[in-house]
Amino acid sequence: MANAAKVQVKGSHDGNAATAHVDRFAQQHLPPRELWPEFIFTRPELNYPPRLNCVSSFLDRWVEQGHGDAPCVISPAVSYTYRELQALVNRIANVLVGKLGLVSGGRVLLRSANNPMMVATYLAVIKAGGIVVATMPLLRAKELSYPIQKAEITLALCDGKLAEEMEKAKAAAPNLKRVVYWGNGAADSLEALIADASAEFKAVDTASDDVCLIAFTSGTTGDPKGTMHFHRDMLAVCDGYARNILRAQQKDRFVGSAPLAFTFGFGGVLFPMHIGASFVVLEKTTPDDILTAIEQHRITVCFTAPTAYRAMIGKLAGRDISSLRKCVSAGETLPKPTFDAWLKATGLKLMDGIGSTELLHIFISATEDEIRPGATGKPVPGYEAKIVDDDGRDLPPGTMGKLAVRGPTGCRYLADERQRKYVQNGWNITGDTYLMDGDGYFWYQSRSDDMIVSAGYNIAGTDVEAALLTHPMVAECGVVGAPDEARGMIVKAYVIAAAGVTPDAKLVTELQEHVKREIAPYKYPRAIEFVTQLPKTETGKLKRFALRQLAQAAVTSSGVAAE
Repeated sequence: MANAAKVQVKGSHDGNAATAHVDRFAQQHLPPRELWPEFIFTRPELNYPPRLNCVSSFLDRWVEQGHGDAPCVISPAVSYTYRELQALVNRIANVLVGKLGLVSGGRVLLRSANNPMMVATYLAVIKAGGIVVATMPLLRAKELSYPIQKAEITLALCDGKLAEEMEKAKAAAPNLKRVVYWGNGAADSLEALIADASAEFKAVDTASDDVCLIAFTSGTTGDPKGTMHFHRDMLAVCDGYARNILRAQQKDRFVGSAPLAFTFGFGGVLFPMHIGASFVVLEKTTPDDILTAIEQHRITVCFTAPTAYRAMIGKLAGRDISSLRKCVSAGETLPKPTFDAWLKATGLKLMDGIGSTELLHIFISATEDEIRPGATGKPVPGYEAKIVDDDGRDLPPGTMGKLAVRGPTGCRYLADERQRKYVQNGWNITGDTYLMDGDGYFWYQSRSDDMIVSAGYNIAGTDVEAALLTHPMVAECGVVGAPDEARGMIVKAYVIAAAGVTPDAKLVTELQEHVKREIAPYKYPRAIEFVTQLPKTETGKLKRFALRQLAQAAVTSSGVAAE
């Protein structure tokens, strides 16, 4: 263990600031202090005051410093300067507190595609002392019900276009008392509520270690895990990765494809706002949409997955992307051929990185001049990383093992026994298998758990299995990731058909459509193989590793539908 001056064990770097939360739910459901990771705050930029509302730093200070008329958030439909966004955020915060009964520490579910109102509601909840629980727009009602119940959410703000699943979720969650929609033109819409609200709102005087975000993981096994992040964490990822690796400037303009409900996606909001820059949000983020945005808005910094960069390479003819100067790749492993092809096509090096919901954002990466193609990089300044074996013992360079990380951010699960597995001996065990070379570069090998990372989406095979098993023609199934050149991995299902059922291509399509109806459509199995038995242990547990080996050996077979 590092010395006490370097590492703060079992708590925050301050620990003396009184919480501003009236609703103490989050504070009461943090893990026991002895199960927290060790936090490192040796770098001066990571030392934050005891009292801190991060929205004051991201938004209010720019207006106070005379930067209010600079562009902030841009979209095809509407754009806001820093001053205009502040006014909108303040009106929403006033409505949250004055009309909707939010008290500091209260949780608010947000549900929307990437648009300016999603940004504004996110910031307003935090500024009002609340806690954001952002959810993916593609989630179905049954997937929404878990975070609503786990975080004991009573209020939701939702894009009117997503009302159908939201209303189903509300009907199944008695604790969710009210849903306020925007964009539906109703008399009780968010726009109507804020029409007469004041554009002045003083940020709630929160402690730097008050919870402001509960980000739910995709759920590798079992239920998703709620990760609790403090106000200071939101700044730490900016003062760590963004300052030292990305090195963006105030004149930069960002665009990204990841949903803002992902912590990786919301980094594309926090990073530009931290330096007074601007960013574009897109509800549709196909490679063509991203390229069009780069052209129209003279984007300089792009955040997306390797899948998108691969697709964009073939669409560059006739496109002017000369404004681009930094391209960040994350969400899945960056293959060296993709790095090489993008460099050849654009002259730009893709900046790889790995992060996690538990640590909020990227913690291993490299600046352009230190990139080693094929390697993820080195620990972001402020973080430490190492490779350990199954017993937590350090492994030497060149040895494959579990990735262990610690720094200014770390895992704090919401009332979850799995905290003991993720945090071991003060280190965050990310669930990734890595190798560190003699120069300190980290090379990704595989996921240690059963997560399927496809086109930047994290998909739990167990979710897909559960959806398939609700179909009457499925007796048993096992779902794993299969290699795919375009997406990195695809979801592949091995299915035992019910007695009397003859598997055919029609059934493949029927099962795929069934999964799309049951859970988020992006989770559906692009490949389905019918089998007569599944590999199992003596105790009857599915041998997922055996299925992964089969998938590695043959991505497609006679029972596969790849689209």
